Amino acid sequence: MPTRHRDALIAAASQLTITKHPHGCLMVFPRNEWELFRERIAALPMQAQWWKRIFLGNAMDVDMDGSGRVLISPELRTAAGITKDAVLLGMGGYFELWDAQVYAAKEAEAMQAEMPDVFKDFSF
Repeated sequence: MPTRHRDALIAAASQLTITKHPHGCLMVFPRNEWELFRERIAALPMQAQWWKRIFLGNAMDVDMDGSGRVLISPELRTAAGITKDAVLLGMGGYFELWDAQVYAAKEAEAMQAEMPDVFKDFSF
């Protein structure tokens, strides 16, 4: 865990929950944020049952060690295609963990595409 995030996470709790993201990365939640997300997912109707299984059924609790390291299961690493280098992105209440090459390719693709309509009135 990078130092800039580690101190805040250790202050909140050294426990994290990691699960699959539909875009091919992993979602890494501080435990308190996971509980909020888990409640929202669990409340979804039966039409979302497979997504409930994907998010909740693949969730794994992990502890950060004193150096801010986490052990990610082989199953989750394989699901996200993480082989060697990884990219960790802060996304507000959670983090995304990507294989570095996959993230670079997807980011380049997104940068070449037009911005979605929701950004038409957005000021940078």
